[in-house]
Amino acid sequence: MNTLLEPFQYRFMVDAMIVGTAIGAVCAVLSCYLVLKGWSLMGDAISHAVLPGIVIAYAIGLPLAVGAFLSGLFCAVATGYIKANTRVKEDTVMGVVFTGLFALGLVLFTKIKSDLHLDHILFGNILGLESGDLRNTLIAAGVTLAIVLALRRDLLLFCFDPAQARAIGLPTKLLYYLLLSLLAMTIVGSLKAVGIILVIAMLVTPGCIAYLLTDRFDRMLVIATAAAVGSSLSGVYVSFFLNASTGACIVLIQALIFVLVLVFAPKHGILQLRRRMTAS
Repeated sequence: MNTLLEPFQYRFMVDAMIVGTAIGAVCAVLSCYLVLKGWSLMGDAISHAVLPGIVIAYAIGLPLAVGAFLSGLFCAVATGYIKANTRVKEDTVMGVVFTGLFALGLVLFTKIKSDLHLDHILFGNILGLESGDLRNTLIAAGVTLAIVLALRRDLLLFCFDPAQARAIGLPTKLLYYLLLSLLAMTIVGSLKAVGIILVIAMLVTPGCIAYLLTDRFDRMLVIATAAAVGSSLSGVYVSFFLNASTGACIVLIQALIFVLVLVFAPKHGILQLRRRMTAS
């Protein structure tokens, strides 16, 4: 029993669980909207696009979060502008914009001398967060979660049927940029904890898990949040005994849950679909 409770004796482990819970909850809620909207690649795009903003902010003495947020928002706005003014599809535009910005970030990172560690930017360092980083992450997660939950019905209609949302008078353009801004804020808030790469999985996998288990959006939010928070807590806990990357353990557990749901989901799982095909 003492061995099983050992992780809770260390402050950095408890802080990691708190941060993991906050990040997991906000990423799960946003994940449901991204899956419904078909914007999974947008999270990938914005998360990679923050790198040049981080390096530039460091070079000119601005807070790294400010540079990351502005860079991510620029990626989202540029993608929307190019899509609206050309014949190129949105997913193609995202691929071009975020890879270009990510490449720019790598070039700047190699040319500008800094104390930044690329590994921490890419993969995060949830066990090494300082008190200021912990506070900023919790504030960003709390503000984002509060806004999304307050506007959940408007955002749901916008994601599910933008034409209907426009017809009843909802400010669809405002909702579009608000959702992108919240996505960028979430990525920036999660950056130091789980990094650029792992936050992508946390923004996609919980929503996919819930989408396979239910057809009701309110239940989808609950299931996604439970899967994400449970994965975060268990990932931090397991990483202590495995001496492995904490963020990677969190994402790996989410992936394992997704595989189990993909196969055994009672309505949309592979086994159930095969039974229906056999019966028909």
